[in-house]
Amino acid sequence: MTALDATDATDPTDPTDTATPEFSLAGLSLAERAALGSGADFWTTKTVGPVPALTLTDGPHGVRLQAEDADHLGISASRPATCFPPAVGLGQSWDTELVAEVGRALGVESRALGVDVLLGPGVNIKRDPRCGRNFEYFSEDPQLTGTLATAWVRGLQSTGVGASLKHFAANNTENDRMRSSSDVAARPLREIYLRAFQQVVQQAQPWTVMCSYNRINGTYASENRWLLTDVLRGEWGFDGVVVSDWGAVQDRVASVAAGLDLEMPGAGGTTDAQVVAAVEAGELDAASVDLAATRTAALAARGLAGRGLPVAPFDPAAHHALARRAAANSVVLLKNDPVEGAPVLPLTAGRPLAVLGAFAAAPRYQGGGSSHVNPTQVDVPLDEIRALAGNAEVTHAPGFTTDGTGDAATLRAEAVALAAAAETAVVFLGLAAHQESEGFDREDIELPREQLELLAEVVRVQPRTAVVLSHGGVLRLAPVTAAPALLDGALLGQAAGGALADVLFGRVNPSGRLTETIPVRLQDTPAYLDFPGEHSHVAYGEGLFVGYRWYDARDIEVAFPFGHGLSYTDFAYGDLELSADEQGISASVTVTNTGDRTGREVVQFYVSKPGSAVARPLRELKGHTTVTLDAGASERVTTLLPRTGLAYWDTRAERWIVEGGAYEVLAAASSRDPRASASVELVGDELDLPLTLDSTLGEVMSLPGAAETLAALLPFPQDTGDGDALGIDMARMMASIPVRRLVSFAGGAVTTADLEEQLARLQA
Repeated sequence: MTALDATDATDPTDPTDTATPEFSLAGLSLAERAALGSGADFWTTKTVGPVPALTLTDGPHGVRLQAEDADHLGISASRPATCFPPAVGLGQSWDTELVAEVGRALGVESRALGVDVLLGPGVNIKRDPRCGRNFEYFSEDPQLTGTLATAWVRGLQSTGVGASLKHFAANNTENDRMRSSSDVAARPLREIYLRAFQQVVQQAQPWTVMCSYNRINGTYASENRWLLTDVLRGEWGFDGVVVSDWGAVQDRVASVAAGLDLEMPGAGGTTDAQVVAAVEAGELDAASVDLAATRTAALAARGLAGRGLPVAPFDPAAHHALARRAAANSVVLLKNDPVEGAPVLPLTAGRPLAVLGAFAAAPRYQGGGSSHVNPTQVDVPLDEIRALAGNAEVTHAPGFTTDGTGDAATLRAEAVALAAAAETAVVFLGLAAHQESEGFDREDIELPREQLELLAEVVRVQPRTAVVLSHGGVLRLAPVTAAPALLDGALLGQAAGGALADVLFGRVNPSGRLTETIPVRLQDTPAYLDFPGEHSHVAYGEGLFVGYRWYDARDIEVAFPFGHGLSYTDFAYGDLELSADEQGISASVTVTNTGDRTGREVVQFYVSKPGSAVARPLRELKGHTTVTLDAGASERVTTLLPRTGLAYWDTRAERWIVEGGAYEVLAAASSRDPRASASVELVGDELDLPLTLDSTLGEVMSLPGAAETLAALLPFPQDTGDGDALGIDMARMMASIPVRRLVSFAGGAVTTADLEEQLARLQA
């Protein structure tokens, strides 16, 4: 047993740990310190000595505080709260200021409901469209994910409520999620799956990071010291609490040793006793228990201080209005072809309209599982459309059911008749809650057959047809593109109905952009052959080439590219200028609204490195900005593409490296719609790799003086043209030979010691 005063507690092996809680732990026993590391019940921590309990509860898009009979599956009822757009929807806004505003509103509601830590945001990468939890994540791209999540955390924590960055890490499938190992190589792990976590930790300092259920390369995240201590704290400087996902700890002792601070939920004291016994048996260092207790006490101090901050009162009406604005800015206009010379959208008030589909009257606006929010109110699309349609007749028929009940043919016939009688048809299609949810993955990306049959019949009788999609995961849209107009609503929260009506009638100009590539077919997707894995292992065989990186590298046709989204106006780009310094690349471009109405444009900057010495995607998103312009107006926008984001992970040096040379930057409206391009020279990082006997001749010969040194040492004949006679390129062949192999090739004329001596001289 040790005595530790928490006011001067630091980990001597971890200089980044500077947590100094207000609560002294000097008088606490080992058992009490161990007790600080697990929950009192499902949603609260323990009160131990001077350390008060905190309340943690689910987010990320709303406060899901269960009133009674708490459970993690969303079965028990929760207190009413605003259901903002889930990340799948909100991410499509590409709007950091809006995301921060939503974060602040979530903080206000958390405070009003007595919540100290809201469990979000989710920043896992959308590796495969079938993942059942994709609706909780922002994007297939780490730069976009990290930027939006940083804004969310800053907004939330400005109210004195802590965030919980999740799920750390490589948690990209729901199948077998509590055992499965994500087997991923170093570069994709660093550059794709950890990059957003790193950005949020270093730029927003979340109070907690939640470790995931899965294993990473064979080791459970909850027991992975490399992940939780070496990388998270040692490299990134995280000073908060590592909390487990609910039920993710299988060995509390191993987890504490690895750097886990708080096991949730509580296990009735069972694992606390295991920790005490392990310390007393010499199997666990008491300092690890002290450190976890210190960090948990520091979190309690943060929570207590947060409760004292002045926060605006929770105004449900104002938050619903924010939810409506956020949802409207997140709608993506995928397609808007003209019919008889004019585009179908926006709709004109006062014209006969048929609104079809079950989701028009019973909207799908959030995902299923632990993030399921009890909304304060729900906008019904049909009602909101009628409110904006003026004195026009707006008819409705469900057209299909989501549970397979009813006469499909009769339902379809009724809807088709209404479509034929109207001037325009709006058809609501999508996936029901039971078809995608936390806890399982989808087996395909198809819309239900009865919905596609309805759409085909409606388009046959009504050329002016617009489709509205509601879904948490990517869908195959080839059959849907038969309609001339297509709106992607993803999941938009409780105000989805009003937001969609605003966009349909042009009260809001659509400006959302896709955060995922929509493939032509499932078989084209990067992880198709490796998802969801087998025998509790998932091979990340696509490596770095996730999302648009995959489709671009292979020149695969897509239905709609990453970053795509149309508008009711048009924009032109020009005069792209670049400058580079130690901060990165500054990109400036002039954007002009060439249409006839005000609109918001999302300007995307993609970077490529021609002639790179390492494998790289063809182009990668490295920054973006948004600009709102009146018709005919122009504005020059400038964005910094940070140097840190231009680096690749060098597996030899085990650090980030910025390659020197020319970089090409594209200012684009999507990953496949470049509008302007320019190049800039960047000074690279020095990379001095040690020369060893396993270095190749090519690596050694790149050093000054190496050719002369080796020529004097080795009795090889001059070039006699034998390479040509043998049909080989002798220089290229020899470049790949490890230096130590020269001992055998030289026939005893040189020794290993000779080679080591010359390598040392060259290295010096």
